[in-house]
Amino acid sequence: MSIITFEPLYQERVWGGRDLENRLGRKLPEGIIGESWEIVDRPEAESVIQSGDWKGLTLQQALERDGEAIMGPNWPKDKRFPLLIKWLDCQERLSLQVHPPASIASELGGEPKTEHWYIAAAQPEAGLIVGLKKGVTQESFKNSLKDNTLEKLVHRVPAKQGDSIFVPSGRIHAIDGGNLILEIQQNSDTTYRVYDWARVGLDGNPRILHIEESLASIDFQDFEPPLTSPLPGEQLLAECQDFRIRKIELNAQSSSLQFPAQTGPYILSIIEGSLEEKPTNTLLEKGLNVLLPFQESFEYKTTEDTILLVTDRFTPKA
Repeated sequence: MSIITFEPLYQERVWGGRDLENRLGRKLPEGIIGESWEIVDRPEAESVIQSGDWKGLTLQQALERDGEAIMGPNWPKDKRFPLLIKWLDCQERLSLQVHPPASIASELGGEPKTEHWYIAAAQPEAGLIVGLKKGVTQESFKNSLKDNTLEKLVHRVPAKQGDSIFVPSGRIHAIDGGNLILEIQQNSDTTYRVYDWARVGLDGNPRILHIEESLASIDFQDFEPPLTSPLPGEQLLAECQDFRIRKIELNAQSSSLQFPAQTGPYILSIIEGSLEEKPTNTLLEKGLNVLLPFQESFEYKTTEDTILLVTDRFTPKA
């Protein structure tokens, strides 16, 4: 059994660009590419496995065939992979948006979506909008929405390489231009736009807004959440009922990184540098996101300064 790698699914976005070529060495299709869906298992978008025991199968087909070997005991054959991993190339500011909390998502016809952002690169003036400024109420928010002055009510913070933030469902947010971000999220594609900076879409028309759904979803008690600044070594970035994310820094003098069998599954995301799998000498390069199956053990070393994210605890306990 081997690691599972996937063919990226590239998505055009009005706020995107070509930075995935420049920073990650990707060969992109033509167009304004804003997202690379690295690991996804949805009816409208299926990751195809590009190497290993399940090469050529979609992720869902592999789970139907060998779900317990990949995900662990008692994995239902019809259950979809619970996370969606993507790179975001934000050349312009994204819309001001929110994802519905689980308590009202089905009522609104959507899916809850809790996510985490890791800033892999940021231009000097880049920032993030997360939460509301202190004192903002639902009434003042509605008034500013009508007056086109909403920007002054949201909490904007500078973004720096290595920063990260947890974005639970209900937190209003947007990403400034100049950010390259790895997003790890629940398997959901429900986004409600509440404000779009008077922008038009790729078709030249204003993009659809979801005012009522947004107002029902926004947590109006969520004021000025801080970013998580990077610390050396191993660092816990996020832990919730849907996933845990740790940042690990390695160098040539580090001891090996080991993942024992039947403790995962794990997702490894290579932010900087590279990892070499032992004993096969398979190289995992910058930008790659891979899945380590539950049933097998894995060991990695590196010959250079390397930063990776390890995501786990995204399956129910047996």
